[in-house]
Amino acid sequence: MAFAVIFFWISLFILVYTYFGYGLILLFLNKFVRKTTKRYEISKIEFPAITLVVPVFNEEAVLLSKIENCFRLDYPEAQLKILFISDGSTDASFEIISRFPRIEHLFQLERAGKMAAINRAMAFVTTPYVLFSDANSFLNTSCIKKIIPHYAIELVGGVAGEKKVEYSRRHAAMGFGEGLYWKYESILKQLDSNFNTVIGAAGEVFSMRTSLFTPLPSDTILDDLNLSLKICLNGFKVVYEPDAYAIEAPSANLNEESKRRIRIAAGAFQSILKQGLLNQVFRFPVLGFQFASRRIMRWIFCPIALLLLFFTNLYIYNQQPSTGYLVFLYLQQAFYIGAGFGWLFYGTNARLSVFFIPFYFVFMNVSLVQGFIKFVLGKQSVLWEKSVRSTLQTSNNKT
Repeated sequence: MAFAVIFFWISLFILVYTYFGYGLILLFLNKFVRKTTKRYEISKIEFPAITLVVPVFNEEAVLLSKIENCFRLDYPEAQLKILFISDGSTDASFEIISRFPRIEHLFQLERAGKMAAINRAMAFVTTPYVLFSDANSFLNTSCIKKIIPHYAIELVGGVAGEKKVEYSRRHAAMGFGEGLYWKYESILKQLDSNFNTVIGAAGEVFSMRTSLFTPLPSDTILDDLNLSLKICLNGFKVVYEPDAYAIEAPSANLNEESKRRIRIAAGAFQSILKQGLLNQVFRFPVLGFQFASRRIMRWIFCPIALLLLFFTNLYIYNQQPSTGYLVFLYLQQAFYIGAGFGWLFYGTNARLSVFFIPFYFVFMNVSLVQGFIKFVLGKQSVLWEKSVRSTLQTSNNKT
């Protein structure tokens, strides 16, 4: 009984701290910790050369829109180099990209994964800064002008933009869950950036100093997380710029979103356990505190805590009934029932967001467990099985 009570309160603490407490602590600390960066107006600095790197694999459906989006970026054309790499593509990607002489195009028949493509592409980058973006996400026109001023601070090694999920009524459920998650992530990124550094950038819009790039193993699944953390481990910081954003459509259906979340989860465990990030980040106490709070707690301890919280609650109430534990048990049951309704309605157009929130939360934690199993069994391939996404409704004029 005593152990059940202890595990119950430890589990509750882990969940509350991870999803609410850490953010509140940073909110409090940021009022007393002096920011290491400040904003600069673009008019007060030069327009340094930058390379936009876009890895592509069988993206013929969106390539023309992506290329148009790249050409619309508000930055001096002479200072913006555009590099696409379409290794292994078997559709019309090669032909489409080859139509545009402004784009430097790298292609080889062998496909070795996104990280291998980035490693190969970086050998052709000669500009002092580089910006990574995905083929199926669209940058706002002022994106680069919002990123570049941060590099006026020598301590800034990278800039993380914001990922936005735009969805139509047809995919309201898919977009609401994924979009809400990224809004939550954006809030934490801003708090992290103000406090010390961003912990893991979104690969849809991530910039860094070219001199800080070091090739990573080609089997790296989460290139954005590992690249941004390597910057921090070199003594630099990654700052967050919300006005540099990438718009992306939600997954086309729950199966596609599950495939994507499981792959991310497997990559998370690979980063921690195989590539030794856990040992490295704790050489820097503040970075270690952030990484443990933002990643370790969420990826490893929260799925376990969810199970322990429910079953210890049930056991405690059966052994020694009390109003407090009964109310909490009812609340947990209501939460999971709500998640069940969210699952039932997730593939419909029903606007029942009150159910989608608990569902997406449970769904993400289940994906973490599935990702861990795939990582342990070695079944998660570095070759990304491209997730199908719904049609993006946003016009390039809006970005």
